[in-house]
Amino acid sequence: MFHLVICRNYDEVSSEAFKVMKGVLDQKKDAVLGLATGSSPVGLYKKMIADHKASGRSYRDVSTWNLDEYVGLGKEDEQSYYTFMHENLFDAIDIKEENTHIENGLAADPDAEAKRYEAELKKVTVDLQVLGIGSDGHIAFNEPGTPFDAETHVTDLTEQTISDNARFFDGDKSKVPTRALTQGLATVMRARKIVLIATGANKADAVYDMLKGPLTTDCPASILQKHNDVTVIVDEAAGARLR
Repeated sequence: MFHLVICRNYDEVSSEAFKVMKGVLDQKKDAVLGLATGSSPVGLYKKMIADHKASGRSYRDVSTWNLDEYVGLGKEDEQSYYTFMHENLFDAIDIKEENTHIENGLAADPDAEAKRYEAELKKVTVDLQVLGIGSDGHIAFNEPGTPFDAETHVTDLTEQTISDNARFFDGDKSKVPTRALTQGLATVMRARKIVLIATGANKADAVYDMLKGPLTTDCPASILQKHNDVTVIVDEAAGARLR
């Protein structure tokens, strides 16, 4: 079941997403959060940091599980999702390092690392999963064609995803890793509650296909039609086809 919120701009999108996050944190001080990277959730994380500083909300009992990590990038790499999460959230709140979980992009055996991560995830229930959506309808790094029953796995990134992510690598596609570790669609669907953030005209088709299109692996995000608690928060550009 989708709850759709269309906002005027990115700041409003981030504020609405924080309302969902705050609702979970207010109810459960040891909430289990599923977190995403990329530009979409940065505003949400800024709201979380501002709230932490203003209200003193503690994250010491909170645990987090990230969706994905590039294969071949270690913690020290400036483009790793480990670095992203610390720069955009973890370093500014009082969360314990041992309570944050991200796949190991430098694992000697990425497939074994995927299985390890999935096994650990099955020991918890994510209270709120934060998602973005790719212009091709992917969530996490579940590219078009990914089976709906996929769990955490290693995936090859599509040319479109590599092109979309080149902006984080000085615009140089050749610097973008070609593989990633990612939670699977079935893994994501186990979360109690999901909030998906999308902004920009380049996301309009993906948002429409997710909400209104057929249930198909051509649009991996369409699997969310089968979840019973999804809040989709978009700006006017991303929601243009829904009007």
